[in-house]
Amino acid sequence: MAYSSSLTDKEWTILEPLLLQLLPQKKRTRPSNWTKREILDGILYQLKNGCNWEDLPKDLPPYSTVYWHYKQWRAAGVMKTLMATLHEQVRERVKKKPKWTRLIIIDSQAVKNTCNASVDSKGFCFYKATNGIKRHLAVDILGFPFFTHCTKANVSDDAGLIEMLTLNLDYFKSKPVNIPKITILLDHGYHIDFLIEALEKVYPEIMTKIRFELSTKPSKQEKAAQGKSGFVPAVARWVIERSNAWMERCKSLVKNFERTLSHAKAKIDLCFVRLMLKRLAAVSYTHLTLPTNREV
Repeated sequence: MAYSSSLTDKEWTILEPLLLQLLPQKKRTRPSNWTKREILDGILYQLKNGCNWEDLPKDLPPYSTVYWHYKQWRAAGVMKTLMATLHEQVRERVKKKPKWTRLIIIDSQAVKNTCNASVDSKGFCFYKATNGIKRHLAVDILGFPFFTHCTKANVSDDAGLIEMLTLNLDYFKSKPVNIPKITILLDHGYHIDFLIEALEKVYPEIMTKIRFELSTKPSKQEKAAQGKSGFVPAVARWVIERSNAWMERCKSLVKNFERTLSHAKAKIDLCFVRLMLKRLAAVSYTHLTLPTNREV
């Protein structure tokens, strides 16, 4: 039985060769009764519907088999590599450089923890009044991430951004000289002077590769002149807000159900792998320049 979370034939055609390259080699044992596609359908069902692993439908592989494979793939970094590879393919489809961009939009989202979370992943964000974790995303103009990162909720946005960029310094170090500086667009909750000082201690040449910019925030007078009131989406900033909304369409990401921060990050990566597969497999995708909201 096919579920709305199950892979289509087109999506599997895109994913299968990548999995063959990335999956860890299994010891020579009895061949599995279940194909990789069926196992992945079980993983994606749990991602979308947020059920306990034990409650997977009986026509999918046994939950112990599905979860065992998920743990192995997560430990091998398969989700992270798949996300990066598919991101390059998506960018190529819309005639953009697969790896490099002139604009990265960064933001964080505080999410409540559940009882599953360990002590090491618990923190209280006073600004959002949230006891849980923070998800940090660095996305392109299409809304798909170059980097993802998770911290405790009591970690400031500045500190979370520094951690995320520090973990991905190789990306900036390898930036070709003929490509302009990468603009990193932030909201007004970040402090640019502090970020520059902290990042230059880690990588002194970092500001030759990037530049920070605060997004424009319309004043009350500007809103009144345009006949608008209340919340008005900022130019380009709405892209990352939409990316956060995409994650929440997966019920397992509405709250943090994962025990550790690294496990929470793997779930985010898997969510965007699913989204980008849908993009690549869509027949009409070649006619689009920006993604729409009609995704799960």
